[in-house]
Amino acid sequence: MKVSCPGVSPEISDGAARAAELIRSAGTVIALTGAGASTESGIPDFRGRNGLWSRFDPLEYGTIGAFRRDPVKVWKMFAELLAVTDAEPNAGHHALAAMEAMGCLYGIITQNIDGLHQKAGSRSVVEFHGSLATFSCGRCRTALLLAEVRTRPLPPLCSCGAVLKPDVVFFDEAIPTDALHQTEKLIATADVLIVAGTSCQVAPASTIPLRVRRRGGRIIEVNLAPALGPLADITLAGGFGATMSCLLARLREK
Repeated sequence: MKVSCPGVSPEISDGAARAAELIRSAGTVIALTGAGASTESGIPDFRGRNGLWSRFDPLEYGTIGAFRRDPVKVWKMFAELLAVTDAEPNAGHHALAAMEAMGCLYGIITQNIDGLHQKAGSRSVVEFHGSLATFSCGRCRTALLLAEVRTRPLPPLCSCGAVLKPDVVFFDEAIPTDALHQTEKLIATADVLIVAGTSCQVAPASTIPLRVRRRGGRIIEVNLAPALGPLADITLAGGFGATMSCLLARLREK
């Protein structure tokens, strides 16, 4: 029985039906998500009009060198960034979690640091750019959870006196080894990649769709402003929440 998809155009509804067939016929389906997946949860895109980089110069606040030179200054940015941890998952996050529970999605590679996929119930999530869930001391290697850090005055200090750093990846830092390893495993098995909420402009995450394509995988793009062009087999040019909900509804059709 075919169900309706409120909030999306007939073109997206039809495209979601084709995407669902592609997913059903695939062995392994994975997803790559970016900032556009979280904007409906009230988190502005970093590069958007009201994003973080409109108020903080990335060269002054977004590098590990800047943090080491003046961690107190960089924590002025982090103080704002901590607010994203209060956000709640939107319909798109819940749809991906439901797809995983159905056995239709093997794992998510996310460029986001907000933890919303996990809040929605997704279990297999690679946080490619790190997370605000934990903080580390560069001097003594102490690690603390967000809940503990939030009880301390800002900028939060380690017991050794050093300023704690969120476990997020700065522009000039390497992607964590474990995240790279998990990503490689997902790419190596992917028959279908869902690219959602990312324009794929930031390397090395930006190379993931092409790498999946080169090994014979298919691409489904979900973006308000599609960015992949002919690289995508199916393009769903709509908002993350409504479009992913429509795709989930199509997957549930008998």
